[in-house]
Amino acid sequence: MGGFLLLLDFVMAACGVLLLRRLMNRRPVYPLPPGPRKLPLIGNLLDMPSEQEWLKFGEWARTWGDLVSVSVFGQQMIIINSAKTAVEMLEKKSRIYSDRPVLHMGGELVGWKDTLALLRYGPRLRNYRRLFHQTIGTHKAMSQFNHIEELETYRFLKRVLANPEGLAGHIRKATGAIILRISHGYEVEEGDDPFVAMADTATEHFSLSTNPGTFIVNVLPSLRHLPDWFPGAGFKQVAKEYRATLEEMVERPFQFVKQQMETGVAKPSFAAKLLENEACLTNDEIHDIKWSSASLYSAGADTTVSAIYGFFKAMVLNPDVQAKAQAEIDAVIGHDRLPTVEDRANLPYVSALVLETERWHSVVPTGLPHRVMENDIHDGYFIPKGASIITNIWGMTHDPEVYKVPMAFNPERFILTETHEPEPNPQDITFGFGRRICPGRLLADTSIYMACAMSLAVFDITPHIENGKAIMPNMEQSTGTISHPSEFKCTIVPRSRKALALISADESLGHI
Repeated sequence: MGGFLLLLDFVMAACGVLLLRRLMNRRPVYPLPPGPRKLPLIGNLLDMPSEQEWLKFGEWARTWGDLVSVSVFGQQMIIINSAKTAVEMLEKKSRIYSDRPVLHMGGELVGWKDTLALLRYGPRLRNYRRLFHQTIGTHKAMSQFNHIEELETYRFLKRVLANPEGLAGHIRKATGAIILRISHGYEVEEGDDPFVAMADTATEHFSLSTNPGTFIVNVLPSLRHLPDWFPGAGFKQVAKEYRATLEEMVERPFQFVKQQMETGVAKPSFAAKLLENEACLTNDEIHDIKWSSASLYSAGADTTVSAIYGFFKAMVLNPDVQAKAQAEIDAVIGHDRLPTVEDRANLPYVSALVLETERWHSVVPTGLPHRVMENDIHDGYFIPKGASIITNIWGMTHDPEVYKVPMAFNPERFILTETHEPEPNPQDITFGFGRRICPGRLLADTSIYMACAMSLAVFDITPHIENGKAIMPNMEQSTGTISHPSEFKCTIVPRSRKALALISADESLGHI
């Protein structure tokens, strides 16, 4: 009996040790970030906004904090509402936060998955980024395109002078002209240009097809398997139309470059440089050149347009800012030439105005979603593998804790004085985070600067007058992955006879 009790004591002690070890090794259970209450099966489907979602995300941030968790039909989404948290997750832990989720309408059905914006994380993404860095990734590399930036912006001034009411179209044409010269060595035609029109249509399709609330298949991916004739499958026909436009936008400029190279008249460009030894290239390498060139062409064709249009709206609403910028240009540049890229270092107020333009109007207000590639614990919260990570960029650039009076357009917030420290550079937010930061940010920033500086040098931008009354634009912006300022009218006239002469001068650029 004593032996049995001894054995029993031993077994109990061993079990106690094993239990204690298991309790000591057991990982604590971390909760998901807080958020609105989820319903069975559909989760937060009824909570998700159908338009201007960044405003709803901002409301959630005020209730639940910088990290908010929602889900729709089991797909987990984590919304980041502060730049600090975005940097901690998407940059400091970029190894696991650099993938893209599968976007079933825009990415899979339409085909944008092969462009840089939606490319999954891996060797092909790294190759695209390497190609971009070599061509437009540094100020030194970008300097080879300064003449193109200046010439096409100058042509923009001429078009605005001839037809101020066509401002939006002129911005789109000038932006497309700069990017097409750099990406494919193509010079746009006056009047309606087919390549600019293609990019305009394709990028509009991108914005619609990648916005979660536009097509139900983005929320219920299984619907993509419905037959085309089935009720509710109309999105499949739309996808076919969108895909045809995208493929044309990718293929036609690429074939243009190849034809120009075959006849020995190709102008220097991103695509032409990479195709110099085409006979030695593999099919995969040609695919990468074709789609990375199209990525450059499409990415800036709409985003930069949105930013420059926002600049003109801001000038109508803020005549005092316009006057200060014009005074600086007059003092530094004078009245006998136009500002150039090289003048930027001597125009601190205009440079601050460009930063404020990029902050005030968020071109991509919720960014492009990231996808976490493995489970993570952040700030005491569980971030599950496969979750979509959404950055509320609009909320970050309009955070009153970071930017004083955020709805006001105030370039001086970025200027160092004896009594004022500059507010954070919005470009650390607006161009994305980590390994998914926009590789064309220097090109976009230069294009915005040139449009602002040259326009302010020669034009007065004032409200549209109707029946003797000034019509002031509102501050609304459109829903979509790429968001545009709402349409508005304004009056644009030369500032002086000298300004008129500068705009009307020959394109030799001797005056720039």
